[in-house]
Amino acid sequence: MQRVVLHMDMDYFYAAIEERENPKLRGKAVVVCMLSGRNELSGSVSTCNYVAREFGIRSGMPCSRAKKLNPEAVFLPVRKEFYTSVSDRIMEILRSYADPGENGDSFEQISVDEAFLEISERTGGDFNLAFEIGMQIKREIKEKENLTCSVGIGPNKLIAKMASSAKKPDGMTVVNPQDLEAFLWPLKVSKLWGIGDVTARRLQEMGIFTVKDLAEHDVIGLISTFGKSRGTWLKQAAAGIDDSPLKERGGSEQIGRIATLPEDTLDKELISSLLERLAGDVIEKLDSRELSFRIVTVTVINSNFRMYTRSRTLTHPVSSKEVLLRVAREILGEFLSENRTEFRRVGVRVGGLQKSKGQKSLFDY
Repeated sequence: MQRVVLHMDMDYFYAAIEERENPKLRGKAVVVCMLSGRNELSGSVSTCNYVAREFGIRSGMPCSRAKKLNPEAVFLPVRKEFYTSVSDRIMEILRSYADPGENGDSFEQISVDEAFLEISERTGGDFNLAFEIGMQIKREIKEKENLTCSVGIGPNKLIAKMASSAKKPDGMTVVNPQDLEAFLWPLKVSKLWGIGDVTARRLQEMGIFTVKDLAEHDVIGLISTFGKSRGTWLKQAAAGIDDSPLKERGGSEQIGRIATLPEDTLDKELISSLLERLAGDVIEKLDSRELSFRIVTVTVINSNFRMYTRSRTLTHPVSSKEVLLRVAREILGEFLSENRTEFRRVGVRVGGLQKSKGQKSLFDY
């Protein structure tokens, strides 16, 4: 069966979430910064939207330089916990489309905003069906999270990853096995996934400027310059060959849900009602994967868009909705006793996940 791999990459993820949370930001240059705290703009740009990029602002740039490039831009601090909660929900959507797989070999999250899916079995190796699955994923993420993503589909991870970058934002690119040369060879060699600046410069010194140049270069020359392993990989990558498997990320996975309240409020009953629905969704996801949890995290965002997060770690893993809801409501009560600004959104997340070994009761808890 022909292998089919899908790569999903969210579009300017952090800045897109900020635009979604505060629609007044749309149309403006939005820059999300990892601040050091020394002064107002000491730190570097984590990400920015496409409006900001038109001014030359880029990730990794000092925030002070970004400010000089566009003094009118909106600068916001990174809200990592909140972005992670959004990421967790998106990753659950993606996981539902992956092949059943065993030992975590059909889903691989590689960052907070991108992941690979093995969809060979679901598609039967049919790239037309893979395109339909990619469109379904894009629609579901848009409907549930009001965010866009770019999707690439290819016969392996290398091609899928590069295809997702071909049409951004909100793009979709499918590269069939017979189209590998047409897709790869015109590209600059620096665009080949896995080639950094140092390697690109050394290749250019050898007269290799495009992927086609690399594909046609003598492998012995590549090995003599880069070593056997790296030289062989360069030759294979230029031909679109990549046999690397997908690997499930371990240890840090979480599952969560967050939603907007019907109105900004401090009404405990209204907030608790939404919290119960979200807890039910989280438990449903856990049950479908036979997982239990040890960490409960509640997040609230108030009407001023300030986020507060608090967690509890249980003495042992559980998989009970009653326990999850009880702990979440305890944390909510603490938030309500400390805050006077109405809440806009509320979320619940679980971590410390592991395979269930039987249901724990409230008495055990």
